Amino acid sequence: MTIKGVLLDLGGVVLEGERALPGATEALARLRAAGLPLRCITNTTRRSRRQMLEDLHAIGIDISADELFMPAIAARTLLLERGLRPHLLVHPNLEEDFAGTEGAAGGIAVVVGDAAEGFTYGAMNAAFRALMEGAAFYALAKNRAFKDADGALSIDAGAFVTALEYATKREAAVLGKPAEGFFAAALSSLGLPAGKVVMIGDDAEADVAGAMRCGLQGVLVQTGKYLPGDEKDIEPSPTAVLSDFPTAVEWLLQVQCNEKV
Repeated sequence: MTIKGVLLDLGGVVLEGERALPGATEALARLRAAGLPLRCITNTTRRSRRQMLEDLHAIGIDISADELFMPAIAARTLLLERGLRPHLLVHPNLEEDFAGTEGAAGGIAVVVGDAAEGFTYGAMNAAFRALMEGAAFYALAKNRAFKDADGALSIDAGAFVTALEYATKREAAVLGKPAEGFFAAALSSLGLPAGKVVMIGDDAEADVAGAMRCGLQGVLVQTGKYLPGDEKDIEPSPTAVLSDFPTAVEWLLQVQCNEKV
């Protein structure tokens, strides 16, 4: 098994709320020292890329803008390419990531992220009506739940996307994990084939199974949103199930060491 690069989830793996998880900064430094190129791919849709980078730097996580892949950035690129004007159902923090798309001359695209308290009946119904009139339909992510700042699980955007799908009898195009295009963009940035890259995440469905269906190796860590037995509910099975991010890095470096023997 040859590993030349790493895709890394952030929430629940590297950080929880506004703090780094124990050993995360040191584990990240070990990856850097080993010369393994890294890309962080996160389905976070409550923070803009600018805010996310500021948050990470404030707690000692050294990630550059080029290393951070977020669904809102993928959505903005797609809207500009297709000349679509967004009808946003997202968190207010995320609106800055869609700057420059408002005046597009093409049709309308409903873009759904984790709007949190913004998921009111009025907001959902406005999105429903736009979709019924023929707007394109994009979901930044379709996760079931996430580990919130208080340490408990909270409902994620997936339930609201599914509600709109049910009401409109349409299916949203998902732009974040586990969408193949999202993983492909990160792999292209690394310049590596899927088989030589490992994805480390806490979400069995979106992180690990999604990555492995795209040909990557997948490591599931038992932090964040992980619940006992999650690894039994996905296909293909994870390459490894490990206790946390530092342990995953130790495993990864040991794999590298064995390859050189």
